[in-house]
Amino acid sequence: MQANQPAFFKQGPKPLTRVLIFSALSLALIFGDANYQWLGLARDKLSLALYPLQWLATTPINAVIEGGDFLQQQAQLVSENKALNNDKLAAKGMAMRLQALEIENANLRSLSIASENTPRRSQLTKILYNSRDPFAAKLVLDKGQQNQISAGQIVLDASGVVGQIVRVQPLTSEVRLLSDRNHMVPVIVARNQLRTVVYGTGRHAPLEVRNMAQNVDVQVGDQLLTSGIDSIYPAGLPVARVTRVERTTGNAFARIYSEPLAKIDQHRYFLILDAPAAPPPYPTEASAPKAKTK
Repeated sequence: MQANQPAFFKQGPKPLTRVLIFSALSLALIFGDANYQWLGLARDKLSLALYPLQWLATTPINAVIEGGDFLQQQAQLVSENKALNNDKLAAKGMAMRLQALEIENANLRSLSIASENTPRRSQLTKILYNSRDPFAAKLVLDKGQQNQISAGQIVLDASGVVGQIVRVQPLTSEVRLLSDRNHMVPVIVARNQLRTVVYGTGRHAPLEVRNMAQNVDVQVGDQLLTSGIDSIYPAGLPVARVTRVERTTGNAFARIYSEPLAKIDQHRYFLILDAPAAPPPYPTEASAPKAKTK
């Protein structure tokens, strides 16, 4: 019966025997490999053969990790770049404010020097805003009746005459600029003391000297100063500089244009000169002496 039994019914060593055999073989291989490197070559070849499988298994994980690191670095770079741009804008704004303060301080120093050279006492004032009238060249200042400001007082900067106070409120006042169409100033030509009058023609437009003969001795570059004959403007204040002289054949008068010397659109602070002292009364005819009575 056993000789005719099929092969798949044959039984090998018992399980316990197999365990003992394989355990002994494993211990022998471990001992031999640890002391004599028996499996070094086989291990190297097996590692080389399994490397593609290891690479395929680890590539997706490494890609996910590297992708996460890349996105994190990009987000950090974007945040740092934004912070640097904000710092740059803040520094630029600070530099612009410092530059504006330097210009303003230079203007205040110039006004302080100018106030010492003016023939009357003066007080500092600041522009609040332009006049609401679009057809008039006027500014509103931060000094008014509470500061003893009155209509007719002169406003100037370190370079020359700005205009004249025409309206006063309790806290503010309105100054009519030289360029206003309704403004005129008696002046003299500094070079030859020629007396004339300069007229405004509109804001941001040149001043005009009118009714001067064709052969009048006025040249481009001549400086115009207040003459002082109107009892309003003190004599000798810079007003304008001649920029153009037109002498056209057939016209009886020359056309003379000038530009104000005051830097009206560049500064915020001006000086207001105190009002002039009241002029002496106009002399009257002396009354005839009365006849003596006996």
